[in-house]
Amino acid sequence: MRKLLFLFIIGLAISLTSCRKDFVFEPNTGGLEFSKDTVYLDTVFTNIGSSTYRLKVYNKSDKDISIPKIQLRKGITSKYRITVDGMTGDVGATNKIFSNVELLAKDSLFIFIEVTADAANTNPNDFLYTDKIDFYNISGTPQEVDLVTLIQDAIFIYPNKTLPNNIKETLVLSGNPTTIEGHELLDSELNWTNVKPYVVYGYALVANGKTLTVEQGSNVYFHANSGLIVDKLATLNINGQLSDYNADGTILIDREIRFEGDRLEPSFEDVPGQWGTILIMSQNTSSINHLTIKNATIGLYVIPLDIDNFYSTKLNINNSQIYNSSNFGILSIGAEINASNLVVNLSGQANLACTYGGNYNFKQCTFNNNWPSSKQVSVLLNDYFENETTLYINNPINNYNFKNCIIYGSNQNQLFIDKKSTNTFNYDFANCLIKVNNSINNPFYPPNNTTNYNSGCKISTNASVLNPKFENANNNRLNLLESSAAIDFGLLLLEVPKDIIGKNRVGNSDIGAYEFQP
Repeated sequence: MRKLLFLFIIGLAISLTSCRKDFVFEPNTGGLEFSKDTVYLDTVFTNIGSSTYRLKVYNKSDKDISIPKIQLRKGITSKYRITVDGMTGDVGATNKIFSNVELLAKDSLFIFIEVTADAANTNPNDFLYTDKIDFYNISGTPQEVDLVTLIQDAIFIYPNKTLPNNIKETLVLSGNPTTIEGHELLDSELNWTNVKPYVVYGYALVANGKTLTVEQGSNVYFHANSGLIVDKLATLNINGQLSDYNADGTILIDREIRFEGDRLEPSFEDVPGQWGTILIMSQNTSSINHLTIKNATIGLYVIPLDIDNFYSTKLNINNSQIYNSSNFGILSIGAEINASNLVVNLSGQANLACTYGGNYNFKQCTFNNNWPSSKQVSVLLNDYFENETTLYINNPINNYNFKNCIIYGSNQNQLFIDKKSTNTFNYDFANCLIKVNNSINNPFYPPNNTTNYNSGCKISTNASVLNPKFENANNNRLNLLESSAAIDFGLLLLEVPKDIIGKNRVGNSDIGAYEFQP
């Protein structure tokens, strides 16, 4: 009896399985639904491929359907490329045309979209490149989804030699070859203007005896692992100016200069570490005015070419901003830096690291670091530099001067001072707002050391005490709110009469780069 029951169950299972119907696909009659009516692919540079965007197509009917054809309206000439549920399309029309695409009832499929186009392919009035995806049916005109992309023409700076077997060109810095990929800027490439944006691949070298001038309103985009190098006897002049604004705060005439990564999608707007650094190794004085640096590994790297044959690199930087650096906003080794109206926000290790001594003057600057780490600081000062094998100590007298500066952030100690030499360590903080809680008993911090802290300084021990109250520090808006502790507590510095956005300083100025605007 048990054997008969067992055989009955097996037979029933087999019969049920054998009765399954094969899928029968009916022709599509046009009732598809879409996750978007229009797919906007974010701005891309001419002939540089976009990111991949997604469209979802729904069959909400109770019938399995076959879509006679899915295709780009411009056909095989389209600059867009699509894949449909992993399929690459018909023979001879790869990524352009797809025939007899099946879609089950109550199911969906994914279409992935990319574009590579030249500015010459766009509408000359708005530089938009457009196409449509057509979904054919047996009932009438195809259903459609629009595709829209803004294409920017650009000037590309990249290794300009044909290199076989993927061998990369190496730069020669002051006669010494290095493995950094890039090329020496030609004389014709030493004046960057605002006519078109620049896109830099690899490291662009300003060679000895040459000067790179970047004019007002220029936009420079760096590819991953790319940057700019200023050699020992070269010069960098970044000549941005204050923009003109409409009454509603929008830009009327854009005169400022921007350096950032070449990923233009909104999701990359504030992603740190997208490109390398601006490496300044020159003993000539480089000058930077009205420059915004975003999303680098190190915003400005100011170092001598050879630490064993030391010389001071020199930089003047004014009315500039450095945001979202994965390591340092400014990393200096024994340099001479003069700065005013400088804002540095959100860095993985330090906004400003003045290592191996040097001579530094910072006036009306804002250093704030809310990086999500227990070790990050805003300002680091020391008189040594250490590599894998050697500790270098700078024995000459070093000078660090901060006037009317904010040094703040999310951790308790946003200022770190360290010293290994036996010589005088000169530093002076005049009328600064500093967040420091001397829980580690550092001898350079108040109250252990009051000599180097002007009586006008404000010492914030936590977020509830003397908070500068920025508008939105995590979104790089370091303007002061009305309740800020930085208002009216600065010295009036005649050499910095206006703030970073051109507002006059009168009477007791506010601390930091911004004057409060009621």
